[in-house]
Amino acid sequence: MAAFSESLDAWTAAQITGLNPDWQTAGVLELDWSGPEPASVADLGEVSPLMLTHANWFGGLSHCNYDWVLPRSYRVIGSLPLLCTEPAQSYSIGWRLGEQLALQRRWDRGERIPWSDPRQLSITGADVDRMTSEPAEPRLDIRHLRVTEVESLDCERLAERFPELRTLSLSGDLGLLVHASALNRLASLRQLWITDLFGMSAADALLPERVPTLELLYLRSIPHEYAVAMRSRWRPQVAYGTYADITAARRPEWIAENRGNPLRHWDGREQISRTCFRKAVAQYKKTRLALIAALSDGSQEDRPARLYEIGREYGEGFNLLDRRTEFIETVEREELFAALDVMVSDAEAALGVRLESVADMLAAGVDAVRDW
Repeated sequence: MAAFSESLDAWTAAQITGLNPDWQTAGVLELDWSGPEPASVADLGEVSPLMLTHANWFGGLSHCNYDWVLPRSYRVIGSLPLLCTEPAQSYSIGWRLGEQLALQRRWDRGERIPWSDPRQLSITGADVDRMTSEPAEPRLDIRHLRVTEVESLDCERLAERFPELRTLSLSGDLGLLVHASALNRLASLRQLWITDLFGMSAADALLPERVPTLELLYLRSIPHEYAVAMRSRWRPQVAYGTYADITAARRPEWIAENRGNPLRHWDGREQISRTCFRKAVAQYKKTRLALIAALSDGSQEDRPARLYEIGREYGEGFNLLDRRTEFIETVEREELFAALDVMVSDAEAALGVRLESVADMLAAGVDAVRDW
């Protein structure tokens, strides 16, 4: 198939090397070719796989598994004998043909300075607020926008300032999107990512007729009502080249229950069952109560030993959970230690004192016993 690449400002091509029905993925081998839009494989001439030697690549093929929905802007132009019979070993969400070829060509020209696309912008929600608080000309040059740490974001003002977006990624931590229906004004949008943001209703749903070029829709931890509306509008578009991944729809009562829960992101995570999530939250709450009780009695003499023991019990509790399902990987391990910091911060707020070294004592107890 062939696709137009912004990175190359030309068309490029790739070969589908295999399909995995279980994972619903397609192996995609990029070709070392670019040029005007090809009508058929004959227009490609003699082709070869794209070999990567730039940066930290050491001669491997640009061969990756993508979701098996062919993006609507891509064109099937024919078939060729397989150029690689081995399965792809890497995975990615969102097809990006041409990016690796553009990087490789820069490298081949001797350009070693890391390149950043001037059409891309990564900022925080607070940055957007500052940028849109005063009248200014629209940023027509920005095509790919990533906004993190969103607490409250006005989508109407965002769409006014960045009207030519192709990719928009919004993420927060139970943050709010205001006027989310205004995203329908981004008529050229091809990818939309929204994670852990709320405030949207069914009336805010993105409409296929308003955003006809959308190829990827990734929504996680969003309002249940909004998720249902988006599924009903975009699942039928899969047949036309829009990949829709909508998971972890949250009801209002879930938000109320989990607002102070640092492990809330585990609910709906692929390798974590609902039962495992509930038990993990119960262990967290048990440890938190034990910590506050230990810090509230005023006794300093045996406090280090008590905190160490609380940490041990926390570690052993998650040893038991992980022994059954082996769900604790690198990310989960970091989140479990971060949850200890949240416990200490909560205790400081509840007791009105600064607690030095408490987190270190808890972590030492955890490290003494943890298997994860």
